[in-house]
Amino acid sequence: MSKTLGIGILGCGNISAAYMRLSPLFRGIEVRACADINEAAAKARAEEFGLRAETVDGLLAASDIDIIVNLTVPAVHYEVSRRVLEAGKHVYSEKPFVLSLEEGEALAAIAKEKGLRVGSAPDTFLGGAHQLVRHLIDSDAIGKVTSGTCFVQSPGMEMWHPNPDFFFQPGGGPILDLGPYYVSNLVQLLGPVKRVCAMSSSGSEYRTITSQPRYGDKIKVETPTTIHAVMQFQSGAQITYCASWDVWQHGHSNMELYGREGTLHVPDPNFFGGEVRMTDKGSFVTLSEAWQHPFSKANDRGHANYRTAGLADMALGILENRPHRCSLEFALHVVDVMTSILASGESGTFIDIKTTCERPEALDPQAAKALLV
Repeated sequence: MSKTLGIGILGCGNISAAYMRLSPLFRGIEVRACADINEAAAKARAEEFGLRAETVDGLLAASDIDIIVNLTVPAVHYEVSRRVLEAGKHVYSEKPFVLSLEEGEALAAIAKEKGLRVGSAPDTFLGGAHQLVRHLIDSDAIGKVTSGTCFVQSPGMEMWHPNPDFFFQPGGGPILDLGPYYVSNLVQLLGPVKRVCAMSSSGSEYRTITSQPRYGDKIKVETPTTIHAVMQFQSGAQITYCASWDVWQHGHSNMELYGREGTLHVPDPNFFGGEVRMTDKGSFVTLSEAWQHPFSKANDRGHANYRTAGLADMALGILENRPHRCSLEFALHVVDVMTSILASGESGTFIDIKTTCERPEALDPQAAKALLV
């Protein structure tokens, strides 16, 4: 097998540029072609990044493509990933991986039958800041984590996104759109979730777009936009998680973890870097500068941005015959947690999580360097 796997991008919207721009940083992958149901969008991206534009069917059949990255809208993630697997190619999906446990289990069965790999974003938990937190927890720096809080709250997406409709449809909302970052990071730090409970609501029936080119258009809200949840982990930790697009401003930290011997302030899991602070029953100490992790370094417009790390780790996992960190098992457990939170918000009952997973292997500085060219 070649030491480099050919990558095809399926879906040429906003996020595709990040994959195309950042993929040359990593070993084991080469983005070669892209496709979209809007063929003009595929041609534009191909010209921008020096790629080959394909039709969707052409990309699925291309002999030089080993992995297809599924960047379509969440509502069709399952159908597109299924087609990729049935075409005999590995698939790596944007988040959320799928929209139900049943969809994920169906993809797992196809992948097993065909001997193919499945992976999914987010990979931001591989960032230097979050791997520092992982190192501190694994080193027992704050003792056993017993509880914590997470807050991801804003006014919404209609102020900046050119076509924000899908954010407010089933498969969108702050849990399925932003939750993958938070829940994935918590699972890689604390292990799998045991059960959840939640309350949910929507702040308004319609949203008015204030971005261009659709300024003034209204969107019907068809999914909860405020969710307050509690997750009980198999480790015993209890984490309060509040996600909302009905909040103009707040003063909460993104993530705090409380251990028997201290507290960790964790930066926004939507990003690879950020400031990590810890206290050992005393004053806080900033630790990020002492952690020489390559995925902490600013590399993209002043920020640490290493999106595609999870894809590269999957490709190298295939080439080296080892597990990859953004795995199907891991992503499916995260989906199970998020959809159970939404179900609990509707029913008002505790819901036991059906799936479990192993924590992904830590990505220490040496392992991160091994992913880079």
